[in-house]
Amino acid sequence: MPRPLQLHPDRLLPADPTTRSIARALYQQVRALPIVSPHGHTDPAWFATNAPWTNPAELLLAPDHYLYRMLYSQGVPLEALGVSSKAGPSSADPRSSWRLFASHYYLFRGTPSRMWLDHVFAEVFGMDVALEPATADLFYDRLTEQLATPSFRPRALFERFGIELLATTEGPHEDLVHHAAIRSSGWSGRVVTTYRPDAVIDPEHEDFASALARFAELSGEDVHSWSGYLAAHRKRRADFRAAGATATDHGHPTARTANLSSLEAEALFGRIIGGSWTAEDADLFRAQMLTEMAAMSIEDGMVMQIHPGAFRNHNRTLHATHGRDKGADIPTRTDYVHALKPLLDRFGNETRLSIILFTLDETSYARELAPLAGHYPCLKLGPAWWFHDSPEGMRRFREMTTETAGFYNTVGFNDDTRAFLSIPARHDVARRVDCSFLARLVAEHRIEDWEAAELAHELTYGLVRRAYRLDAPRAEAA
Repeated sequence: MPRPLQLHPDRLLPADPTTRSIARALYQQVRALPIVSPHGHTDPAWFATNAPWTNPAELLLAPDHYLYRMLYSQGVPLEALGVSSKAGPSSADPRSSWRLFASHYYLFRGTPSRMWLDHVFAEVFGMDVALEPATADLFYDRLTEQLATPSFRPRALFERFGIELLATTEGPHEDLVHHAAIRSSGWSGRVVTTYRPDAVIDPEHEDFASALARFAELSGEDVHSWSGYLAAHRKRRADFRAAGATATDHGHPTARTANLSSLEAEALFGRIIGGSWTAEDADLFRAQMLTEMAAMSIEDGMVMQIHPGAFRNHNRTLHATHGRDKGADIPTRTDYVHALKPLLDRFGNETRLSIILFTLDETSYARELAPLAGHYPCLKLGPAWWFHDSPEGMRRFREMTTETAGFYNTVGFNDDTRAFLSIPARHDVARRVDCSFLARLVAEHRIEDWEAAELAHELTYGLVRRAYRLDAPRAEAA
């Protein structure tokens, strides 16, 4: 007999009955609030075309590096999972890929991916048996059948999930055609873009030359001169704001910033464009461009997100065969106190600037990030991110930052995902964990119950709207 799939109503809430009761009451007040997803990587083409997804392997497995990262670690080749390579799309049969996934689903026991997927299976698709080898075809057939119906098209699910805003991420070398199609379609769903200039800022990016050429074409500026290059950024940022963007996004290897003189910056840019740069030049240019982007954020009001500290594409062979973002990124130690000082010396006291800091180095929470955000008016802390987007990671974040930065120097929850169907699951986990943390403070008589209720709403909805400068009216719980 298949094993049942059951989501316990008190999952992730405290085991202690008294604290659990408080957490349960808090969660009921926020569980149905709208989802605000201001930092993510879903495909805007889904919402522009509203075309149906074909099968669960295409939708749930092949795009999700959380999943195929684990499977690859156990010797499962990416091609067999339907993951495309530089040679082109995978030739794997989707049903066979799904069966392979089901036969290894046990690998995800205790992981966030298991929680998210079980939520998707039960809440989105209505499955009541667990995924395992014996049920692989049942899942594949039922999910495929549902995906072919109008109620499972991207826009219908967007509305069903209660998403108030969803941000995608594009570069200044991309034309935003899908966002234009969404806006002209008459659909009321709010899908906006985010300005991610890494490909035209990082000389070590393999697409730097081609991205720079497209950047010039789209901006109409001479991007080979320092003044033209900066003007091109301003023009493209304006294009992104017209497409709904309220934020920029910067994924540099380190948090290093610089504050060079105009002559020094122009000379450095000359070496970058001339192709005579060193690794130190590349790092210094990225550092200077974070400060330049901060200056532009003061001009145009865009919120700046910095999420450094990933050694990207660590698996050289996999990078060569499959390209970027194929699950081989590894967290590194990250310095913020010294790295951010040049930018903060120039803009740290500027109340018009809002910078959201993320980290993959948890040792920096209490030592560096919370004290920085607890002092500088321009800084806020992004939530537990990527490898730490888990119940344990969220608890550690709250425990190590609240004592110094408080709650109001944080920005709520970002799901940061390519996996669209997991968005409600990820937000539900964050709401349960935050309510549990607040319940403990109430049970220990550190805050009052009414304060916890206000904070639960803020952590779920209020902080994110203010942090990302969104303009829709305040929502009420259902």
